[in-house]
Amino acid sequence: TPYSLLNAVEKGLVILIGATTENPSFEVISPLLSRCQVYVLKSLEKHDLEKLINNALPVLENDCGKKIILQEKEAFMQISGGDARKLLNALELVVGMTCEANPEAESLTITNEVTTQYIQNNLLKYDRMGEMHYDIISAFIKSMRGSDPNAAVYYLARMIEAGEDPLFIARRMLILASEDIGNANPNALLLANTCFDAVNKIGFPESRIILSQTAIYLASSPKSNASYMAINKALEDVKNKDTGEVPMHIRNAPAEGMEQFGYRDGYKYPHNYPGHYVEQQYLPDKMLGTKYYIKDENIED
Repeated sequence: TPYSLLNAVEKGLVILIGATTENPSFEVISPLLSRCQVYVLKSLEKHDLEKLINNALPVLENDCGKKIILQEKEAFMQISGGDARKLLNALELVVGMTCEANPEAESLTITNEVTTQYIQNNLLKYDRMGEMHYDIISAFIKSMRGSDPNAAVYYLARMIEAGEDPLFIARRMLILASEDIGNANPNALLLANTCFDAVNKIGFPESRIILSQTAIYLASSPKSNASYMAINKALEDVKNKDTGEVPMHIRNAPAEGMEQFGYRDGYKYPHNYPGHYVEQQYLPDKMLGTKYYIKDENIED
């Protein structure tokens, strides 16, 4: 836990070196943060990016065996967003495809128009193996959670066009159906599970229709995270509290003679009562009055 790490840092048992894309003021506990030196890594400036391009061009010229004339750099600068990895990936992609498209040419001239054309038609707009992969799936999930079917289908299309694994998409929708919709619409989980099975059977390109149908259904469905919140709170209590023992009257008594020790003594069988319900204690004594499930207004009786 962060607090056990704090103790080790204070005693000098460990030297803590970490990196995060989150704001440490929110994600790192204050006592630990106060004992660390925080360095903020900013986006590269234009002159840094130009230096990277100049260093990379001779390597790329050697790879394709042609002289590369980079007539314009603005498109690369914009695409990179100040990220060296994105810049070099874009440069490698554009040079490689330009080289393939002009096998007889002695030199290659790359303009902003050429750069934009190749980038828009290829995976860098999505970057399946890089951080954009996580940005797109995050936007996809948040669009469905936020009840925007148009945005959900848009991000779905970007993933499909980039060659994302359809089972990965279906699996994330299956999680969302329970986490964000839950009992506000139990059919959502059934449809998401059916979607996963169907996609597993047929794959692309036909499964794009099933994925689209399910994404639109989930985005348009009423929402509730009551089940998600309930299990998280219960797990927190089980891990961190002395929650007490199971009440004797709802314990099992599989062996003869156990009832004389109080096992199952006084248990009221609900089906013997009107409406199949009878008031009795189920939580341990130490947990009486605890509420994990707080019914959402979207959940019908």
